[in-house]
Amino acid sequence: MGSSGEDDGLEIDWARAVERLCFLFPPVIGVGAVGVIRELDPGIPGLGLGLVLFSTFGYTALTAGLVVALFFDARRIREAGSGWGPSPWFNAIFALLWGPTAGVVYLHRRHRHFGTPPGWAGWWVVVALSLVATLAGGVLAVVGVVLAMPGLVTSAVGIAGAIAVGAFPVAIHQDAASVCTRTREWSPNPGTYLGMAFVSLFVPPLQPALAAYYLFRRRRAVGLEAPSLARP
Repeated sequence: MGSSGEDDGLEIDWARAVERLCFLFPPVIGVGAVGVIRELDPGIPGLGLGLVLFSTFGYTALTAGLVVALFFDARRIREAGSGWGPSPWFNAIFALLWGPTAGVVYLHRRHRHFGTPPGWAGWWVVVALSLVATLAGGVLAVVGVVLAMPGLVTSAVGIAGAIAVGAFPVAIHQDAASVCTRTREWSPNPGTYLGMAFVSLFVPPLQPALAAYYLFRRRRAVGLEAPSLARP
């Protein structure tokens, strides 16, 4: 399935821009969260504040970019008369008020009408690695608590959290885009899974459950084949 309302040549692919901007929100928010935690550590003065400011400006820049991308993609689709007429102004204002949610909702609705261009078929490996990292981090954190080793707890949670925040949302979205073009048995909406991955960042137990469920459904639908390094 291809996307609609996109011009050839040097025209900007606004739909892809919406995707990429959404992918950047979790790392930027994660930097801010780390900044808040580090602010409690008096050993590095100013580090926490710097991370929070970086996150704040980054979030603002991503929101501004998303406002522009949603407006122009919605306008292009509306002018194409494709049967779905998203409001450019509504989506832009929604993004201004709540960027990540606006982007996820838009991608979900857009996929239902035009699909999402598939990418590398091996993104499921990254989903699996994020699951392993989260489970391993949880085990190490428990061991650290039992053995009274706070450094181990911090390291375990930090590594698992970094993988989940940085890679998991991108991987599950991109893999879902690939799977839904390969079988009719299961058609995961990439926007839906991206949204659930966002929620899992704030509800930690949801991340391994979502990853495990996705991998289970994927295995039943298309299998877990060894990925090729070649991209389409």
